[in-house]
Amino acid sequence: MKSKKAVSLLLSALIGVAVYANVVSANTENVTEEAVVVESLRGTTGIEEANVVPDIKNVPKNQERIALNYVNQPPMIPHSIDGYQVNQANNSCLECHDVDVYRKTGAPRISPTHFMDRDNRVLTEVSARRYFCLQCHVPQAQTDVLVENDFVPAGKFGQ
Repeated sequence: MKSKKAVSLLLSALIGVAVYANVVSANTENVTEEAVVVESLRGTTGIEEANVVPDIKNVPKNQERIALNYVNQPPMIPHSIDGYQVNQANNSCLECHDVDVYRKTGAPRISPTHFMDRDNRVLTEVSARRYFCLQCHVPQAQTDVLVENDFVPAGKFGQ
C-alpha cells in the first residue's frame, strides 16, 4: 500500500514539474531583450574590470543629530566610528550607550527594545539580534544621492 502511495506521489510531482516547466517556457518566449536589462551601480564597467572606488566620506567627529524620517527609524550615528569594534567579543558602542554608563557619557541610552528577544521577553543583556549596532545604525554624512527617489518623510518627521 505504501509503495502505491509513493509511486502516486512521484508521478504527481513529475507531472507538476512538467506543467511548471511548460508554463515557464511559454512565459519566457514573450520577454524582450529590453525587459531583461538591469543597470548596475558599476555603470558600464565590466565585472572583470576594476571600477573606480569612490572616496570614503569624511564623517565629522561630532555633529548635530539628523531628524528621523519615519516611525521606528534607527537613529543615525552623529560621530565618527573609525576604530570602533563591534564583534562577538566586543561592542565599542556599549561603552557609551549602555544603560549603566549613558548618564556619565552624555550619550543617548540604548533603546529598551534592544533588550527583548524575538518572543518579547525582557533580557538583562542586549539581545543577540540587536547586538551588532551597524546592521541598522550608520554614520551620518552629507553625500550625493546614490539612487534618485521621491521619498517624503512621514507626517511631522524629517523636520
